[in-house]
Amino acid sequence: MKIHSEQEMLDFGREFADYIAGRVTTFQGDPQTSGFGGKKSRQDPSGEITTGPAGATIVELIGDVGAGKTTFVRGLAEGLGATTPVTSPSFTISKSYPLPNNRNLVHYDFYRLPDVGLMAEDLSESLSDPNNIVVVEWGASVNNLLPDHRIVINIQYDDTGNRDILVN
Repeated sequence: MKIHSEQEMLDFGREFADYIAGRVTTFQGDPQTSGFGGKKSRQDPSGEITTGPAGATIVELIGDVGAGKTTFVRGLAEGLGATTPVTSPSFTISKSYPLPNNRNLVHYDFYRLPDVGLMAEDLSESLSDPNNIVVVEWGASVNNLLPDHRIVINIQYDDTGNRDILVN
């Protein structure tokens, strides 16, 4: 899919929130009409968002500096009901945002941390909590900690300065 503006990236994040919350079964950037084969969370009849046995819902964002990763997370957080403004965790490494139904959006940015050290334990805790939606930017240094069942969103600039989005 093509993203032409910051507003479209925010909208994509909001639409993706509906998808992982189980409010819709497909979204504009979905390469398959049937979703991700169980990678996403789902909503049970009580309205609670649930996950599989692996714990958290996990989204890895791949893209260059300035590609719109944090803008996507802003839209995702809004779509999931966060009321706290989302800012980049580039210098703090992680930020957590409370969501309705005792859920949390935990946003990591490992750009400035080639060796995760003690953050590995923090990330592992976040990943194991089924109440979390974990978003990881610059995940190469923690790739061994991330489960295979994560959703990967690749954001790349095209020749015209727009962004191409690929979701796996």
